[in-house]
Amino acid sequence: MGVPQPTAGTRWRCALCGNLTRFDVTRTTKAVDFVHLDLSGEPSVEEREVVSETIESVRCRWCNAVDQVELVDRPGANA
Repeated sequence: MGVPQPTAGTRWRCALCGNLTRFDVTRTTKAVDFVHLDLSGEPSVEEREVVSETIESVRCRWCNAVDQVELVDRPGANA
């Protein structure tokens, strides 16, 4: 089960310590990359299309809580 992604009207908040700004996010991404190899064979990704993305966990950087991160309204988002 993934963690909800913040939207234009919401943001993450640690319910344990109140942190609103620092989180470690573990995510699983499925993407299609356009890879260009130069003449020496060195690859570089020139385009990436994200097909799907799931946030597996969000850990608070201040207090290390994992299961305490919640979505709250952003100030002024409904104004």
